[in-house]
Amino acid sequence: MAFANSAEAQVPAPTPTQSRLSRSHQRDQRDRRDRRDQPPKKEYADAALRQAAPTVLAVYGALKLTGFLVLMWLLDTTGDYRSKAPRYGGGTHAWDVVSSWDGWWYRQIAEHGYHPRLVPVPGGSGHWSVEQNSAAFFPLYPALIRAVSAMTGLGSYGAGLTVSIAASFAAALGIYRVAAGLAGHRVGLLAAGLWAVWPGSGVEWAVYSDSLFIALAAWTCHAVLARRWLTAGALCLVAGLSRPTAVTLIAAVAGAAVPAALRRGDDRRRPLAAAALAPLGLVGYLGWVGEQAGNVKAYTILESDAWDHYFDFGRSTAHAVVAILTGRSDYEFAAPSADLVGVGVLVLTGALLVALVQLRPPTVLAVYTLCTVVLAVGTHEIFGMVSRYLLPTFPLLIPAAMALDRLKTPGRVAVLVLSAVVSGSFAGYMLFELGIP
Repeated sequence: MAFANSAEAQVPAPTPTQSRLSRSHQRDQRDRRDRRDQPPKKEYADAALRQAAPTVLAVYGALKLTGFLVLMWLLDTTGDYRSKAPRYGGGTHAWDVVSSWDGWWYRQIAEHGYHPRLVPVPGGSGHWSVEQNSAAFFPLYPALIRAVSAMTGLGSYGAGLTVSIAASFAAALGIYRVAAGLAGHRVGLLAAGLWAVWPGSGVEWAVYSDSLFIALAAWTCHAVLARRWLTAGALCLVAGLSRPTAVTLIAAVAGAAVPAALRRGDDRRRPLAAAALAPLGLVGYLGWVGEQAGNVKAYTILESDAWDHYFDFGRSTAHAVVAILTGRSDYEFAAPSADLVGVGVLVLTGALLVALVQLRPPTVLAVYTLCTVVLAVGTHEIFGMVSRYLLPTFPLLIPAAMALDRLKTPGRVAVLVLSAVVSGSFAGYMLFELGIP
């Protein structure tokens, strides 16, 4: 089965009879096929989105709020956060936890700005030989925190949570728009609902940049599918200022834009402009960090020698999985409960990736999803974070939503509500308190 509404629908090879048709007849066939593959008219698509938006936002918001409240209840019940430093999963109140870890860094940047530099750790060696520095965190999210704080008077915590929650709703709408455009309204609605309860979704309503990036990624993919090339390029440029994983989105835009530019009869300038615009945000920030720190490789040095993040072709992931499945903990930052969830996420991702490929998705979604999975699985990192790093693979929600759509309404509701309740644990508490997000 393939997506019926895909603008990249596969066309069967011509039969011998068709090959003998006149050139004019072939041209007529091609014109009809091109008209069929055109995306819906903008006014119709926008009207449909406006009509569906309240339902999408209500479903996503209700499910996300349920998981968030369960997370707060678990934090308050255990009280473990009270004995931890505010920077590392602790705080005065339960809700302080969602601004710890990476959230602490984003708040520092919003309040004090950047000071990029490479400072050796005395006696340090290998991948822990450089002091951690705020330049490892991209500027868009802290800039928005500062802007919202200035406009509303909120502190960096309130402003950061406001940006994340607003971005999460924008992401839900973007996911709905992509999924509904390919598989219909109900699948789009279920995909948006599933994103609220997906493993790793605890960072959606936290002082983290993930919701912002995924919103930009979803709407970039939608712009490509709608052939709004300049919009796609501009959105991808902005996404490159939010997270380094924007490299996967850049590859997706280029992977769709270059064939479109080479296709006969299409305007080549707009797809090529999108491909040229897409990497400018990411490249610009990396260049700025290198210039400020006095080393063109400053960002990659910080990632590898201060945070122990580097691409190792999946060796560390494979080692952690084997250790978890055999009951050992001889890998870095072992956290049995959170890491077992991580193994489950890898299995689920593999199964959904196979299902997505069988649906023959548009190029932009295929390239983006595959590159994101390869980057997440192939990078040396704390294994418990794998669910968070796979959260951007929103196209995988489409086959999951299609499977869920086969249930009757009570079954669909039950699955989503139960998932929302338990997401407070496996997607929230385990991430922030039992692991390191």
